[in-house]
Amino acid sequence: MKVDINCDVGEGVANEHLIMPYISSCNIACGGHFGDKQTIDKTIQLAVENGVKIGAHPSFPDKENFGRRFMELPKTKLKESITHQLDLFLERLSLVQKELHHIKPHGALYNALAVDEQLAKTIVEILKPYLNSAFLYVPYNSVIAKIALQSDIKIKYEAFADRNYNDDLTLVSRIEKNALLADKSDVLNHVIFILKHNKVKTISGLKVPIKADTFCVHGDSENALEIVSHLYRQLQKEGFVIR
Repeated sequence: MKVDINCDVGEGVANEHLIMPYISSCNIACGGHFGDKQTIDKTIQLAVENGVKIGAHPSFPDKENFGRRFMELPKTKLKESITHQLDLFLERLSLVQKELHHIKPHGALYNALAVDEQLAKTIVEILKPYLNSAFLYVPYNSVIAKIALQSDIKIKYEAFADRNYNDDLTLVSRIEKNALLADKSDVLNHVIFILKHNKVKTISGLKVPIKADTFCVHGDSENALEIVSHLYRQLQKEGFVIR
């Protein structure tokens, strides 16, 4: 009956101090779509103070579009960017003598890894040296999940508390009106349905099998605090432990 609630943080919204008490793991931007030494340090410190598991949130090197547009990069350039982000993050993490709990790719990179086999193989090759004792957060039944398992990488299946799903378990595009779940009650019902049935209700009304070890709430959503605090309280009333 344990539930992990994770949140993307360190992305310039400056609401981390409010959100951290209601989550159990976090994904900290490390310079690809947002972030620098100062934002990383501040967010790591908040995670430590709140006992939140610490993860890195690497992205395509695309601050202009917040990492939400796909980038066609040569393998060497992609590796250079991702390793730079992770090396910076681990350097900052070492200052507080904490270990990396997980890595979760961000935005367009995350979505592409779910379906693009060649990109997934490249990213797994890049990430593997960083994942000796850490987890990789991946979507259920995705290309990246299968390749990570084949490469003996520990994974945790992630579902999105505040996003709608297509029938193939891809996320509804953010350009669509129904991409996001903004109402806290809708988010809660969405999460509880997944937890109780191991299925997700898609936008077409299908109930598709899914597994979720961790649920993501986007920290840059307008009412992120309202959503995470409601989830935290109501899931505990349902008998779940947030950790």
